[in-house]
Amino acid sequence: MRRLFFIAILLTVVSCETEKQQADLIVTNANIYTVDKDFNKAEAFAVKDGKIIAVGTSSEIDEQYQSEEIINGKGKTLLPGFIDAHCHFLGLGFNQQAVDLVGTKSFAELMKRVLDFQDEKNSAYILGRGWDQNDWEDKQFPNKNLLDKLYPNTPIALTRIDGHAILANQAALDLGNVTVDSKIDGGEVVVENGKLTGILIDNAENLVMDYWPKPSRADYIDALLEAQKICFDLGLTTVDDAGLDKEAIEIIDSLQKSGALKMRIYAMVSHTNENLDYFLDKGITKTDQLNVRSFKFYADGALGSRGAMLKEPYSDKPSHLGLMVTDLETLKKSAERIANSEFQMNTHAIGDSANRAVLETYNKVLNGKKDRRWRVEHAQIVSPQDFDFYKNIMPSIQPTHATSDMYWAEERVGADRIKGAYAYKQLLDAYGKVALGTDFPVERVSPFLTFYAAVARQDLEQYPDNGFQMENALTREEALKGMTIWAAYSNFEDKEKGSIEVGKFADFIILDKDIMTVDANQIPDVEVLKTVVDGEVQ
Repeated sequence: MRRLFFIAILLTVVSCETEKQQADLIVTNANIYTVDKDFNKAEAFAVKDGKIIAVGTSSEIDEQYQSEEIINGKGKTLLPGFIDAHCHFLGLGFNQQAVDLVGTKSFAELMKRVLDFQDEKNSAYILGRGWDQNDWEDKQFPNKNLLDKLYPNTPIALTRIDGHAILANQAALDLGNVTVDSKIDGGEVVVENGKLTGILIDNAENLVMDYWPKPSRADYIDALLEAQKICFDLGLTTVDDAGLDKEAIEIIDSLQKSGALKMRIYAMVSHTNENLDYFLDKGITKTDQLNVRSFKFYADGALGSRGAMLKEPYSDKPSHLGLMVTDLETLKKSAERIANSEFQMNTHAIGDSANRAVLETYNKVLNGKKDRRWRVEHAQIVSPQDFDFYKNIMPSIQPTHATSDMYWAEERVGADRIKGAYAYKQLLDAYGKVALGTDFPVERVSPFLTFYAAVARQDLEQYPDNGFQMENALTREEALKGMTIWAAYSNFEDKEKGSIEVGKFADFIILDKDIMTVDANQIPDVEVLKTVVDGEVQ
């Protein structure tokens, strides 16, 4: 009996030692950049109920956990899911329903794409987006004459790549009764030789678009699901949509609750008086998938369309300073209201004058208020003396803007001001963190292009040879943090995502190459092998 007793005890001890905890998913044998506070590496982790419950070596995880679902990383690189801190997710989806004008090299090519689109779709209204006259041999704004001739009765609105100008034909202009005498604050109706050109800049776009047919609920749903597919394929697991209205946010929420939309979305509410009243009264909305706690404002326009507000005139257009899209009084009063709530304020500012105005406003209304994480979106041209203002204000920047604009930006602002343009390292030094995004569909969706532009400061042909203003390049570690944990921080979500750590969402991606060590020229070609959200492969 004594012998049997000891055997029973031994079997019990062995059983306890070998009994493993059940996990929903185990990832093993991977090259994991955890992006934790020490930027540690790991090999494996376990997931339960959509969250990471253990991180360590493959042997450690194997000894303690078991699961019916195991991903063998086979030594491939694994990162936290990418977060795009500034994009237009819904806009990307709607763009799939419009004429794609990205990459056109002439007005003739633009027209061919419009003709091909209409031959296929025969739409009652034609929308397009993506042209950039700076990429054409003739760098002047186009005019509407040929569109009027070919489509006298079909309204057409073709948006410039940055979203800050449209080319509208006469049928579209007639929707809003636009004439050579039409005026609007924060916008410009371009007139040449006493005639409408069809170019409407910044707020002037509303003279037409306010009368454009509104998309249906089905259109919204198709757009959101199409954008989700594009983004998941490229490793994005959270997107910050920089400007959504109430209807869009409600549709997003319903799709997420139904399980159809799995993308996590940080929603910046578009600035209108109605939206401010509604959402400030409603308060912050926070689920695991949706976070509505910020407002998106526009201080000025864009550099490419000369709408960015500068302190001194444009170098290539003397006497022209640009446009304040939102007047200073409105900006200040809105900032005061938001400062007295828990909401964040995120303001588009391109020109040095606009940056200064936003920074002064922010710092004044936030005086004495802690951890507000208010953001300046783009922070594109900053005067040397104004970088100090960023000590308490978070820069939200898009590295591919630098490599898209570098060919002509100095023509706009001159040799002195360009030194404070796209100054990402200076902005990082000022605040200590930067949130990185793409601004898609202004730029391409790929986060690998964001990473490449941040560290190499070159285009895809490796131009310029030594990189554009390399003193403002980011290290690979800084770039990765800007696309993960710092972006999560900018959204007040760093406790739940942005790194591979216990307690955080199991949002991660597996790559075919190690983005941290591969030759820089290969970064744009890195591919995503798996995108996982909540522990589920998408």
